[in-house]
Amino acid sequence: MDLKKTGYTLGVISTIIVLLWIGIFKFTPSEAAAIKGYVSNSFLMSWLYKVTSQQGVSNIIGTYEIITAILLIASFVSKKAGLIAGYLTASIFLGTLSFLFTTPGVWKISDAVPVTDFFVVKDLAFLAVGLQVIGKSKIS
Repeated sequence: MDLKKTGYTLGVISTIIVLLWIGIFKFTPSEAAAIKGYVSNSFLMSWLYKVTSQQGVSNIIGTYEIITAILLIASFVSKKAGLIAGYLTASIFLGTLSFLFTTPGVWKISDAVPVTDFFVVKDLAFLAVGLQVIGKSKIS
């Protein structure tokens, strides 16, 4: 078994599943409300609320995530799709990681140690997958 290839494939498939799942969930009112505190404080995305409703913003983000997942699927057979998917994946997870710096109250002190909403920190791994897809998909 080629562990490097298996690890890459598992990482990409895991990212596809997460993006599809979360992307579809963005079309629900509960998720639209849940992300508002993060997105409305983001220097990258807060402007969306000036253009459309809370649900509209969530739908746009969900559509972006679903399209990225589809392109990640296509990356297994197309380097061009992979390159686009890699950059889209990286942009999604750089965006969510930026919430650690733009959302008020996200960092707290617990037992003299700074802690945060750990669900955002896991996006470092997904960012790494996006970068791997870019590297593997470079067209010579």
